[in-house]
Amino acid sequence: MTRFRFAPIPAALPATVPFTGPETLERRRGAPFLARLGANENGFGPSPRAVAAMARAAAEVWKYADPDSHDLRHALAAHHGVGPQNIMIGEGIDGLLGLLVRLMVAPGETVVSSDGAYPTFHYHVAGFGGRLVKVPYREDAEDPEALIAAARQTGPRLVYLANPDNPMGSWHLGARIEAMLDDLPQGSLLVLDEAYAEFAPAGAMPRIDPEDARVIRFRTFSKAYAMAGARVGYAIGPAELLAGFDRIRNHFGINRIAQIGALAALEDRDWLAHLLAETGAARARLAAIAGENGLTALPSATNFVAIDCGRDGAFAGALLEGLAQHGIFVRMPGVAPLDRCIRVSCGPGAELDAFAQALPRVLKALA
Repeated sequence: MTRFRFAPIPAALPATVPFTGPETLERRRGAPFLARLGANENGFGPSPRAVAAMARAAAEVWKYADPDSHDLRHALAAHHGVGPQNIMIGEGIDGLLGLLVRLMVAPGETVVSSDGAYPTFHYHVAGFGGRLVKVPYREDAEDPEALIAAARQTGPRLVYLANPDNPMGSWHLGARIEAMLDDLPQGSLLVLDEAYAEFAPAGAMPRIDPEDARVIRFRTFSKAYAMAGARVGYAIGPAELLAGFDRIRNHFGINRIAQIGALAALEDRDWLAHLLAETGAARARLAAIAGENGLTALPSATNFVAIDCGRDGAFAGALLEGLAQHGIFVRMPGVAPLDRCIRVSCGPGAELDAFAQALPRVLKALA
């Protein structure tokens, strides 16, 4: 029996987190990983200009950060061709998703998502007492039509869709997402998680007016800009909706060094192009490694590759564990039939070499 009385919603929840970090796994195994390929981090590293800017900013870390993130917000507005009132900065997409659920979903209200989609969003819905209605993936992708059908049946406050998708790396054309808006029930808000937008092929991003009251979009510096540890994300959406975040957000949540680093990274277009090229080459390498071992790499518009192991979740889980014993950190989807795959992040050549060496050994041991 606990000595503390939690509030009703958290008291009813399991003591869990959406992801177990690689550092925790390293402590459990008593050794560091040779290849850190499980968290969709960008191992090719951030812009040197961003690193230099953050190093200079460290001497002034005694100052609180600008609570309005003015410089970064205005730079992002110019970058996207929207007004600064259409940008909200937050502690990564994860933090912003939590704020959105808190702002929009009362206990017992419905949220529609996909079974197997990004767990942190579902974590926030449960944490604020929302009721999740989930639809299955179709052909290894989130199903816009099924999401809309569920929304029309349940009248949800939020409908979540990631494009490109995590954990499968699949994507939809922007026109298909634009069509979703025409069928969205009145009073529902489409939540577009575009964490991997910079990796997406031409035509994948929808053309949506930032003042369209039916949608809010989320972007991040964690993936393409290789700044996952800085925790900087942002929302693009209607000014009235984003102003609501000011009622509940942590106004000093984005640290000063991260703001300055993100601004420098945004301005370094050459380095972004370099990172995208490195990621494309790594995707091709991962596909080749999978093929050499009789496995199938699914098409990806992200900085990871879902590799179909051709069996079931139990086999993929055993493969995951075997790779970990060889010092390779990867992850896998948590819901069938997606869990027949392992998900491997793009990374530097040496880490992919280690994966390439370990994979056939583990497959042989499991045969």
